Amino acid sequence: MSFDWSFVLTTLPAFGQSVWVTLQLGAIVILTSLVVALLNVALLGLHRPWLTRVIRAYVELARNTPLLIQLFFLYFGLPALGISLSGFATAVIAMTFLGGGYLTEALRAGVQAVPPSQLEAGRAIGLSRWQLLRHVQLPQAWLASLPALFANFIFLLKETTVASAVAVPELLYTTKNYIALYYKTYEMLAVLTLMCVLIFLPLSLALRVVERRLQHGQFGH
Repeated sequence: MSFDWSFVLTTLPAFGQSVWVTLQLGAIVILTSLVVALLNVALLGLHRPWLTRVIRAYVELARNTPLLIQLFFLYFGLPALGISLSGFATAVIAMTFLGGGYLTEALRAGVQAVPPSQLEAGRAIGLSRWQLLRHVQLPQAWLASLPALFANFIFLLKETTVASAVAVPELLYTTKNYIALYYKTYEMLAVLTLMCVLIFLPLSLALRVVERRLQHGQFGH
């Protein structure tokens, strides 16, 4: 069986659209997940036992529930309650729920890495709890959490392939459609692999460069 290069070329415009959907979904989910994580870390800073238990329960549920089940619950379960969501909206909500849990843990670990002596110094000069979080803990937590945060950004972008289960026209969805219609399995899997490498490898390298510069920047280099 020969590799059909001409067929591959005809599918490139459709895959170009799928790349845009993948990047768009990934960018939205990363941003919303980061907002959820920042909110959770800020609430954990209040040191309210009941609030801490709620956030920990959310984190455990988000991290220990498969994304596919979350997608199916929202996409197929909510209509029974009279709530219908598009595939894209379902993917954003489910992946934000998942990503928020992972990013919360990454930021929480960074906050806990801030030396207690700096918090005591902040209190000594009259900083409030929110000022300590904003000016002392979060800036240092961000730098300490960079490796884990960037790894989770890549993870969330790769998880966009699961959104094909609810008809989001990203890379995997387009690949499966072409295979089902034309039975060009090897060609389509080759294109899918190439597209993933072209997206994830440069992004991974770019995030690594940003991480190094930001971490070195704290020492004035």
